[in-house]
Amino acid sequence: MRLYALTIFLSAFLLFQVQPLIGKYILPWFGGGPGVWTACLLFFQALLLVGYAYAHLLSTRLGPRRQVWVHLTLLAVSLAWLPLAPDAGWKPAPGAEPVTRILLLLTATLGLPYLVLSATGPLLQRWFSLAHPGESPYRLYALSNAGSLLALLSYPFVFEPLLTRPLQGLAWSGGFAVFGLLCGACAWRIRLVPAPAPAAAADPLEPSPTLVDQLMWFALPAVASLLLVATTNKLCLDVAVVPFLWIVPLTVYLLSFILCFEHPRWYSRRWFAALLAAGCGAVCHLLSQRTAHVPLQIAGYSLTLFAACMVCHGELHRLRPAPRHLTRFYLCVAAGGALGSVLVAVVAPLVFSDYHELRIGLTLLVYLVGAISLIYRSRSLVQGIAIGTLAAALLVPALRAEAGLGPAVWLASWGRQLRFFLEDTWKESLAVLVVLVFCLRNGWRIGTGEWRQRLSLFPFALSLLLGSIFIAQAIDDRRSVLAAVRNFYGTLKLREYNRSDPATHYYLLTHGETTHGLQLAEEPARRWATSYYGPTTGVGRLIDLLPRPRRIGLVGLGVGTLAAYGQAGDTLRFYEINPAVVSIAEKHFSYLGGAAAEVEIALGDARLLLEDELRQGRTQQFDVLVLDAFSSDAIPVHLLTREAMDVYLRHLRPGGVVAIHISNRFIDLAPVVAGLARRYNMESITIDDEPPDTDWWLYDTTWVLLTRDPTVLRSSELSRHARASDETMRTVDWTDDHASLFEILK
Repeated sequence: MRLYALTIFLSAFLLFQVQPLIGKYILPWFGGGPGVWTACLLFFQALLLVGYAYAHLLSTRLGPRRQVWVHLTLLAVSLAWLPLAPDAGWKPAPGAEPVTRILLLLTATLGLPYLVLSATGPLLQRWFSLAHPGESPYRLYALSNAGSLLALLSYPFVFEPLLTRPLQGLAWSGGFAVFGLLCGACAWRIRLVPAPAPAAAADPLEPSPTLVDQLMWFALPAVASLLLVATTNKLCLDVAVVPFLWIVPLTVYLLSFILCFEHPRWYSRRWFAALLAAGCGAVCHLLSQRTAHVPLQIAGYSLTLFAACMVCHGELHRLRPAPRHLTRFYLCVAAGGALGSVLVAVVAPLVFSDYHELRIGLTLLVYLVGAISLIYRSRSLVQGIAIGTLAAALLVPALRAEAGLGPAVWLASWGRQLRFFLEDTWKESLAVLVVLVFCLRNGWRIGTGEWRQRLSLFPFALSLLLGSIFIAQAIDDRRSVLAAVRNFYGTLKLREYNRSDPATHYYLLTHGETTHGLQLAEEPARRWATSYYGPTTGVGRLIDLLPRPRRIGLVGLGVGTLAAYGQAGDTLRFYEINPAVVSIAEKHFSYLGGAAAEVEIALGDARLLLEDELRQGRTQQFDVLVLDAFSSDAIPVHLLTREAMDVYLRHLRPGGVVAIHISNRFIDLAPVVAGLARRYNMESITIDDEPPDTDWWLYDTTWVLLTRDPTVLRSSELSRHARASDETMRTVDWTDDHASLFEILK
């Protein structure tokens, strides 16, 4: 068993180690946002399905000896893909559709090795069941997920900080070669095992799975996968784009697989169903309170995902078939997982202009729990949902209570919030209580008892209530929204506030929960620079100080606020990767159309465009190059590496300045900028701006200005507002091959 266990563990480790590695290569080519990871998840789930289908066909259509030769041949051919490194020719053209390009790139770069790795789990489990009849192969599936989890957690903390990209690729390729030897040894052993006779294969004590069972094999992982990607989107785009925050939901997802398939004792129907219902209540609250503390949101969404995945995968484990149906079982699981990813990554952006998949997934899961309780007569699931619903009525007021003022104050605040909650929802609460009493009368006793079909009505009723709450929230979210656009780069919402009050009437563009730009609606305030770009910010002071005419490059458009500084004779060249941002800025805001300067817009990733301009001999000769492409707090690492600064400096005129916006809730970019200044012998100053509360349209900001000609920085207009230099500040040196965001987490 050890050889099978080691081979399966290593294959799963390599399978998940290659995912962040390949992502590190291609993130810079497609803008560096979380949408790249969502597209990668789609590819990984789809190819996992292909691998499982291959394993199923191989194990059911061929005898062991032929299986060995086919698989060894495929394994040998896959070595031609090594060493692993994407070709730079796959870099997208400006404006190219990114999802299709990413899928083709991944197929060409690691298609066959990934397919071989993905097929290893079910194929070797089937071989193990043939070589060791009577022993369950399903614990090997738990071991496989443990390998996946180890790979996922070790990459950002071990491999990324210690190894460059080329070394990571070589290390992975070496690991794949070792895997090939181990897999070959397993294959060589199994070749002599005789194929099971048809009569022996059909054990009368092991009933064949029903059609309903097989539908559940498909539906449960589909909902779990949908919730995984939906939670990832919610955390990474709407809550906080913390580096690799996608690791949290994927870790939760894999952990649920490990626990459920390692031993049945880890999954309690009653208590995980209760946690799921309570989590649905918490999600309802968090979705209605967008200003909740970030750690609370991360914990709430992650724990709810954990409960949901435990229910899905726990029920999946209960429905596992006899080993002779093993590959068909895994094929259905992979098909469901792929469908969940497709629904979120492909279908949802075409249907919705906002992220509704989390709401839909939770509603579907509660309904599915009702269906399982009805079909398989589970009192425990219904009792758990009932317990969790009652707990949610206490949990939501607890989340609203004042925290940090001591237990007594919190308890009093919780009591008030509970009263408000019951006053606001007394009709819904009464309806839930009536249905609960009707469904569970004579069915409260924990343990065995007579099954009654009416018990399953409660989960169905709860899913209906949950869906109605989510629909009401979605309608309420749209009240101030004039326009909403969703694409590969995220969700943009244009909102209008205070239409009846000319003094405070304004328009706001948000990307996730982060302001992308703000414009006051009435004259003369309509022409003011607002938000992160006010006249007292570092970039505002710098632009006003420069002699005219000025040529200014701007990485990141927003709503075009910086065009407010343009004067006749000036040229402002914006680089923007998201076409939806350009459309909204031109249609709904007047900064671009009303600018006195000439405005140019280049659509595509700024660094790729600037590099292409250099190849064409078109140096821009900027007086200032403004770096502000950090949408929704995401940090495109490729814009702050040595290689990127090489490009920027070649586009600056002698004495030109690079202005970098480093305001961020989660990342301290100062050491990275200091590293660039030291590397290129540039002088820099940092200007913090904290406008008075009366100027509510201006935000607190931090800008760093860098130049090789310090004359402009020594101007009193800048130097007297600069932060005192810190000679002891550590520096971080980023390159395209070696950069880790964990070095600069706040």
